[in-house]
This record gives sequence, C-alpha cells and structure tokens, in this order.
Amino acid sequence: MSECALPLPPVIDAHAHIFTRDMPLTGQAWTRPDYDFTAEQHLAALDQHGVAFGVISAASLFGDYNEYTLEALSRHPRLRATVIVRPDTDQATFAQLARMANSGVVGVRLTLRRLPQLPDLGGDSYQRLFKCMADLGLHVEVLAHGKDFPAILPLIEASGVTVVVDHFADPDRRLGIESPGFLAALRSVESGRTFIKLAAANRLDAELAKACARRLLEVCGPERLMWGSDAPFIGHEHRPPYGEALRLFEELVPDARQRHAIGLTALRQFFF
Repeated sequence: MSECALPLPPVIDAHAHIFTRDMPLTGQAWTRPDYDFTAEQHLAALDQHGVAFGVISAASLFGDYNEYTLEALSRHPRLRATVIVRPDTDQATFAQLARMANSGVVGVRLTLRRLPQLPDLGGDSYQRLFKCMADLGLHVEVLAHGKDFPAILPLIEASGVTVVVDHFADPDRRLGIESPGFLAALRSVESGRTFIKLAAANRLDAELAKACARRLLEVCGPERLMWGSDAPFIGHEHRPPYGEALRLFEELVPDARQRHAIGLTALRQFFF
C-alpha cells in the first residue's frame, strides 16, 4: 500500500506539535529540536494524506510560551490546540482562558513527566484552574507517567472537568494492559468525562500497542478514544514519515469503521 493510499483516512489528527527552532525552551527541556515544524508544514502533511482537521498539543519543551500556537490558530480555522498555563488562577487568568477558548484553544495540557515531585492537584490553585476550565468547556490534557495515574486522575476528575489522557495512558512495558496506570485510566473513562488518545504508537513496542488498542476498544469503544500522529515525532532521530503513523493506526484498529468513529469522537469534542 502506498503512503497515501489508506482507505478512509482519519478525519482528524488529535495530537501533533508545531514549533520553530527559535522558540524559547524551558530549563527542563529534555531535547532541543534543530528544525522547524510549522503550522503550514503540518497542514501540508494532513493535506497529503486526506486528513481534514488537526489538534495541536502543547509541547512541554516550551512551557507556557503559547504565542506561536495562538497565532497559528488565528490563521488556520482547521486547527485547534491545547496550551500550557500556570495554576495561579484569578479573574485575569479566567479572562485569558476565555479569550483563548474563543480563539480555538480546547484545553490545557498538564505536563507532569520528568518532575522531581508531582504538584498538589487537589490543592486550591489547581482545583480553581480545573473549575475554570470546566466552566469554559475546556479539557485537561494529561501527560504523565503511567504509575502516577492512580493518584492524579481522581483528583482531576473531582473538579468535574473533562480529561484527555495522552499516549495510551503510558502502559508499563512489562505489565502491559495490567499496568496500574492503564487500569486507572480505564476506570476514569467509566466516570463518563475521560478520553484516551491512541497517540505516539511508534514510541511503544508494537505488540504492546496492539494489546492496549484492543483492550481500549473493548472497554472504551471508539466513543472515548482519539487518534493522534504525534508529528513531527520529537526526539526520534530518524523522524518517520507521517504516513507511517497512519499505517500504525490501521494496524492497531483494523476496522475502517472503528477508525472513522474514533475520528468523529475528536471532531465532535473539539470542533462541533
């Protein structure tokens, strides 16, 4: 099958990153891209493969520098995005979030990996932020180590905000679908406000990714799953072509109707 020949391509890529090499990095940046991946480059990849819409996921490398993403949203109505904000919520922060929501921002990404200590998500600062987000119809996009999900997901859920869990819920490579974090994410889906993304499949062992996808489809169904390419595959030296992510999606979800349904889930959540 050629790179462009997937039948019924996903209607939406719900997880990719855009940036330029001159954007400011945080002091904790785990890698330093020496290339650009602009909104226009991403849209060109979507067009080449018949994908209509995209959701930009805020990259932890750049912290709360959201300006490039917000500017891209102003030019490209086919895109939505998440941002990173600090949890010191007040009236000014709420107004800022409201403006972002009106401009195409659909959520706030919590980047909890590689931290020496997890923040207190049950504390006033984070709970106020989550409540503000719930009021504005925004979701919390959670990037965390799977082992931390049993502790953090109930704290986020308690606020009433919608939750989107990144990267298959980061299953343990040894325990697979029996990983405590993976099981905690499945329980969270049953609460009714949580979605899980089949994103960055190329970062998982192939058999583990397949096992996780099967279990997620059994428990969650396409109605609670989203797919994302993770383009431009930051940290992967060989930077696989975009079509490789589509091929992996087809392998993980062989039924074209289910793949399409997963796309419609993200489309309803983020666009309509």
